[in-house]
Amino acid sequence: MPKDQSVVRPGSRCPLCGHPIRWYDNIPVLSFLLLAGRCRDCRGAIPFRYPIVEVLTGILFAVIAGRFGLTFIALKCALFVAMMLILGFSDLTDRLLPDEITLGGAALGLVFSFIKPLQPGAVALVLGLMTVPVSPRLVSLAESLTGALIAAGVLYLIAEIYYRVRFREGMGLGDVKMMAMIGAFFGLREAVLALMFASILGAVVGLLFILIFRKGTAYELPFGTFLAFASILQVVV
Repeated sequence: MPKDQSVVRPGSRCPLCGHPIRWYDNIPVLSFLLLAGRCRDCRGAIPFRYPIVEVLTGILFAVIAGRFGLTFIALKCALFVAMMLILGFSDLTDRLLPDEITLGGAALGLVFSFIKPLQPGAVALVLGLMTVPVSPRLVSLAESLTGALIAAGVLYLIAEIYYRVRFREGMGLGDVKMMAMIGAFFGLREAVLALMFASILGAVVGLLFILIFRKGTAYELPFGTFLAFASILQVVV
């Protein structure tokens, strides 16, 4: 996706020699170990991030199933975590957050909120004070939409202020769309918590890069990666 290629056709192929990957060489983790981390045809090294993503996905799915059982919530969380892993590693390696995941994920979050209502939040509080009877599904959809818009708006405002002060971009629109996705899936409160945790984590890692690797203060860290793993921790912990 970061390279704007189809994930359907053509099928899996070696990124070095382009040779199609046989089905028995495409089994998660196991094939990597049996091939000793190298393509069967050109013997080029298979990026280590592939088995890392496969192992992480399996572990996270198991944790979610153990926490929520085989429920609709588990399905929702598993899909969210899978998309966040894609975004986190995509931003880490290519500095790109594909719209297919961020915007598509935001739309999916809205659908999920209508099927399975979110926990009552700001919208429910306001409607409760106004004593307005509204369907719980519609309230949940409003919570999801409000979370997406406000979370994305806050991050966009931060990025815009940074640009006006420093005269250079400090954050891309991909991060803003990613915040909209988190807000749509879990509401405003969880989105804000993810933003706070990601900011703290990014600040700590950024400081370590400056001190240990002698990077300047202008060094760009993939904020989407921190945002992805902060939101994943909120789901599984």
